[in-house]
Amino acid sequence: MKNFIRFTFTLAFMLSLALGAQAQSGYSTGIGFRGGAASGLTVKHFIKSDAAIEGILSSSFRYRGATVTVLYEKHAQAFNTSGLQWYYGLGGHLGFYEGRYYYHKKHKRYDEHYHDNVVGFGIDGILGLEYYLKDIPFTVGADIKPYINIPSGGGYWDSALHVRYVF
Repeated sequence: MKNFIRFTFTLAFMLSLALGAQAQSGYSTGIGFRGGAASGLTVKHFIKSDAAIEGILSSSFRYRGATVTVLYEKHAQAFNTSGLQWYYGLGGHLGFYEGRYYYHKKHKRYDEHYHDNVVGFGIDGILGLEYYLKDIPFTVGADIKPYINIPSGGGYWDSALHVRYVF
C-alpha cells in the first residue's frame, strides 16, 4: 500500500511539473500541507488561466489508512480583491484502510470483514477560498469538501485549512 501511494504521489507531482501553464492567479503550481479531518499533502497545478487540478494525499487516523484524491477546480476572483479567489470543483478519491477500524461494530458487515483491508473509492466535491501572498510565495486558504464513500455508503463532510508554497 505504501509503495502504491508513493508511486501515485510521485506520478501526480511529475505530471504537474510537466504541464507548464501560467495561471491568472499569478502562480502555476503550489505544494503544501492541508490540515483538517483529512490532513496531508496537497499539490495544485493550473492547466488553464481559470482551471486547476489538485491532488491530495491524506492520512486517516480514525480508519488507519490513506487516501488519494484528485479534483478538477474552476477559479474566479473573489470580492474584487487581487489575489483572492473562489474555487469549486469535482473529482474522486481512492483509499486504503484497515478493515478492523473501517467497519464499526454496529455496521452489518463488521464480523465478516473484521481483519480485512478495505479499498474505498468515491466522488468528491470542493468549495474554497484561497489568497495568494505575493510578497512571500505562499497561498493560504480554507475549503469544504463533501464526499460520498462507496463501500460504506452515505455522505460525509471534510473541511480544512491549507498552506502552499507556490512557483
